[in-house]
Parts: sequence; C-alpha cells; structure tokens
Amino acid sequence: MNGWENAAVRVLLVEDDLRLATVLGQGLTEEGCAVDVVTTAETAVAACMTTTFDVISLDVMLPGRQDGFALCAELRRRRVGAPVLMLTARDAVEDRVRGLEAGADDYLPKPFAFQELLARLRALSRRHLANRSAVLTAGLLQLDTTARELTVAGRPVRLTSKELAILEHLMLHPRQVLSRAQIEEHVWNYDFQGQSNLVDVYVGRLRRKLVAAGGHQPISTLRGAGYRFDPEPSCVTGSVAPASA
Repeated sequence: MNGWENAAVRVLLVEDDLRLATVLGQGLTEEGCAVDVVTTAETAVAACMTTTFDVISLDVMLPGRQDGFALCAELRRRRVGAPVLMLTARDAVEDRVRGLEAGADDYLPKPFAFQELLARLRALSRRHLANRSAVLTAGLLQLDTTARELTVAGRPVRLTSKELAILEHLMLHPRQVLSRAQIEEHVWNYDFQGQSNLVDVYVGRLRRKLVAAGGHQPISTLRGAGYRFDPEPSCVTGSVAPASA
C-alpha cells in the first residue's frame, strides 16, 4: 500500500456493514493508523466524547434514529472538530450538498478505490496542522510521511512503523510536552492493552537509531510528564532527564 504506515493518525470508522468495516479497518491498520470501528450513531457520539480523533470516516446509511447526515450535524453541535469524510452509495448532487451542509469536509461515493479513500483521509487529517507538508524537517532529520522514509543528513534510517509513528507525532508538536498516554492514544487503538514502559522502549530505540545515524538527540524526557521534541540541539537542564529511556 501507499504510504501511511508511519502516520500517527487516529481514525474513527463509522460503518454498519461489518464486512466493509473489517476490510477498511484492516487496510487502514496496515497503513499504520490506529482505527476504532463503531456501527451506530450513538456509539460514534460516545467515542467522540471520550477520544480525540484526527479524522472520521462516516457512512450515511446507519441503523437507528440517526443517519450519517444527522450524526454529522450532532457532532458539529457538540463541537467535535475532527474532519469528516462521508461515504455513501447516494451520489446525487443534493445528497452531497446535504452532507457538506451538515458539517462534512469531504464526500466519497461508493464504490470507491481504497487508495482514494486513503489519500482523502490523509489530506483531511493534515488540515488542522500548522505544517501540512508531507515532508517534516528538523535540523538534519527529514521525515517523508508519504514515502515512509526517514533520512538523517541525507542518509536513510530504517525505523519500524511504530517508531516512525512516534517520531512523526513528536515532530508535529515541536517543543510541546507529550505524555505517554497521549502518545499511546495516537499510535495505538482501543484494543491496545497499555504497558507502562512500552512507549519508553520505543523512544529508547528511536533515540539510539537517530544518534547512530549521526543526528543530534532531539527527544528529551521530562520526569513524570512525558517527552518533548526539540528541533535543534540544546542544553538539558532543570527537570529534564538524560536521554536514556
């Protein structure tokens, strides 16, 4: 598949067709997304009230009192700001207009190619970012989020999908402290059984690979708080712990 394995993206898939939901969920997971699947409007609202998603894929035809149009409108009333892509077999102009007026950001009629769905979700997930580029740069580090490639001073560095996901999430929030829970939430889905040191293990591996490749050490540990990505080398002082996770 083409290029989301490393993306630190959390997707809510609202789809009552279990076969289609399974196929789409598996495809997005293989691309590295954390995917949560719900089948009704009620469970979608509950998920959005407890979790922050980067993008929502929403089927129009849902069981129960609310269809996708009504659900989208309710999410907007509840100030859920995640971009929404509506999926539906109803491709008449009036249906597309209705979906956009309900608060959707994009509209994809069925049947569709998975690669187009992937490209649209990827584009929507970047809309809220200050840096919408597919290539993230910090000093000697350059992360191509589409090609799934990291280079340090122009030399390729092999990372696992989770290491890439964590690095991208940190690079998208430079100089911000991200807790372990925040990183887990973005990189893993609801099925993940959290382990207290798993993020530490991945960050430790990531640090060693960056230094071995000739880069500076951009990830600082703040005791009891989490991790911070510093784009340029800096002195580590105060409560910042040595880079030895």
